[in-house]
Amino acid sequence: MERAISDPARWWRRLCWPIERVALSGDLPTERPGAAIAQLNEWVAAGVTDIIDVRGECTDQKFVARHAPDIAYHWLGTDDAGGGQPDEWFASGVAAATEALRHPDRKVVAHCHMGVNRGPSMGLAILIAHGYDPIEALDKIRVSRPIAGIIYAENAVAWWHRTQGTPETLAYAQRKRVREWLRDESVDASWIISRIRRAEAS
Repeated sequence: MERAISDPARWWRRLCWPIERVALSGDLPTERPGAAIAQLNEWVAAGVTDIIDVRGECTDQKFVARHAPDIAYHWLGTDDAGGGQPDEWFASGVAAATEALRHPDRKVVAHCHMGVNRGPSMGLAILIAHGYDPIEALDKIRVSRPIAGIIYAENAVAWWHRTQGTPETLAYAQRKRVREWLRDESVDASWIISRIRRAEAS
């Protein structure tokens, strides 16, 4: 799989579509309202009707309500400390996406701050819950968004198997495949994050 990333900051706030109606991105640049409104308008023009914001550090709910009141905003804030994500977090995000996607004219974007770990991991859970094999879903996310680290992928798969009552032998085998994918298809998330932070500070 192609993993060359010359400029991670160019992907930071780009709307990326692993599947037709589910997108991933970084956050809105609300510290620069004009740029944030322009980006939000791009999301609206692309058909986004639902935002799943998974940042624990802040929310743009009031900003979106003011500038794009027709968008449904779901704030499911969590930290990106690397230790894992709880079942309830995945369940809430997937429930919001599933409800939205019942309507054929609605599209969802899941995002965190940089679109490296939390947002793509929630996107993975959404894809799995909608019938995609975890490895196929990981491939789709990485192809559409090369900066996606997806470090909570195994948490997403484990949550789904607990939800479905999957036999442990099958669940273990699939978690193992995900761990191997993360090892074999790894990106240098620390470098990606540092380049985005550099762009953020400039």
